[in-house]
Amino acid sequence: MKIFNIKAMMLVIGLTMVGSACDDGFEELNVNPNSPETVSASLLLPTVIRKGVSESAGLAWGYGNVVMQYSAKIQFTNEDRYNWGPESDPYTPYYNAMRDVENIVNISLESGQVNYEGVALVMKAWMFSIMTDTYGDLPFSQAIAAKEGTNLPQFDNQEDIYKGIILDLERANTLLDPAAESIDGDILFDGDIMLWKKFANSLLLRIHMRLSDRVDPSAAMQAILDDATARPIMTSNDDNAALQYLQDNPNQQPLYTTRSGSFDEYRLSENMEDILKSLNDHRLYVYAQPTTDSGAGLVGTLDDYQGVPNGLADEEALAYSPSGDPDKGGSNYISRVGLMFSCSACDDLASPTARQSVLMSYSELQFVLAEARERGYITTGDAQTYYTNGIQSSFDYYISRLDEGGYSEISAAVVPQADYFTQTEVAYTGTQEELLEKIGTQKWIALFFSGMEGWFDWRRTGYPTIVPGPGAVQSTVPVRFIYPTDVQALNKDNYDEVIARQGPDDLNTHVWWDVD
Repeated sequence: MKIFNIKAMMLVIGLTMVGSACDDGFEELNVNPNSPETVSASLLLPTVIRKGVSESAGLAWGYGNVVMQYSAKIQFTNEDRYNWGPESDPYTPYYNAMRDVENIVNISLESGQVNYEGVALVMKAWMFSIMTDTYGDLPFSQAIAAKEGTNLPQFDNQEDIYKGIILDLERANTLLDPAAESIDGDILFDGDIMLWKKFANSLLLRIHMRLSDRVDPSAAMQAILDDATARPIMTSNDDNAALQYLQDNPNQQPLYTTRSGSFDEYRLSENMEDILKSLNDHRLYVYAQPTTDSGAGLVGTLDDYQGVPNGLADEEALAYSPSGDPDKGGSNYISRVGLMFSCSACDDLASPTARQSVLMSYSELQFVLAEARERGYITTGDAQTYYTNGIQSSFDYYISRLDEGGYSEISAAVVPQADYFTQTEVAYTGTQEELLEKIGTQKWIALFFSGMEGWFDWRRTGYPTIVPGPGAVQSTVPVRFIYPTDVQALNKDNYDEVIARQGPDDLNTHVWWDVD
């Protein structure tokens, strides 16, 4: 990346225009001695990670939690009613980040720094997987080709995009070597190359399961599990791909500095409330706060937590009464989102560090393996053990994070009851379809506030049941985003081509892997 001395540049242009042949010394004038001509990979890496994770966290709050009915809106309810228009996030910020990803790869190739290249490929694969799961077909092979003269890139079909993503992750696993160069600027894993390898291979397992209705994942998944040395995967919560926030601004958890009014627009969804209460699941104490009316303080009984139905019109949502008594309606009777996610303006006990932004967790991986084993895609391990590990590690993770935030009273209440795993709705018993529903439901619970992953996975499994609310503008849950208006306007020929191939540019066109 070059930074030019503008005055020197103008001088060169001016003298060239009058036909001067005296160009000696102009190269020296065109270099700013106080600015480097290239930026190191270590300086680009934290920006790539921060941009990628921040966008994922923002999407979770604005769309992912709502469409998957973890939360519901009581004001400005367009997102909850599926009144979605063309959406530039994550499209625009992720393509902007890809420029820095490409720069890291090129710098690493020139310098022989294999670990920086491997890390960049993992981030590229993770971001592209989010984008293609969100929109479908995308520019991929020509995405960062402006320097080569391609300013209007063609859209690759999703099948080919995923082939490229898988190749990038396979190469990343080969490149990443704890014995090679150390890396700086790694705000995700603090330079631990083994954790990047585990993330790469765990992400591959997620992706192979995502594509399983189109491509048999058996050989690919089993190959990863057969070689734990060369292809390590997450083995505990210590391996989670989760960005740890810091005490000081601007590195605090994103919602910590938001306005209380903005935070309070989002409340506990009635669907989440009903499912967790039906299971006597104390993760409800993490995901929500007791209602103000209950007077329960930091933690109450399950009855002190009340949700609101998704998809209500603004006036109905703001006045909603869980009891049905119109005199007991409104925000004081509906639970806020959990304290560890809260803003400093909302509560003096809000923490800037308790919440992390999760890219992928060990708990999610265990549910992926439980489903893979149950469906016969893999022969390693036991489905029930994977399933139980997934649930327990989710509880353990939140207990740890609550302790980090100083919420010991809540963490003590979150510990699962002795009979949690043996109750009929949780115990690993039943027909295969019943077992897959249990895996899917527990995975949905564990994926709370994990970017858009809950939505992506639900579109494949259908678990749990998600029903549009009474004020929804359509009768089905959206299955994709509409391309940004800039894409429609500035790259129209390629846009028209992709729509003719993929289907209408609306919320109901299924992407390739999402078999209708």
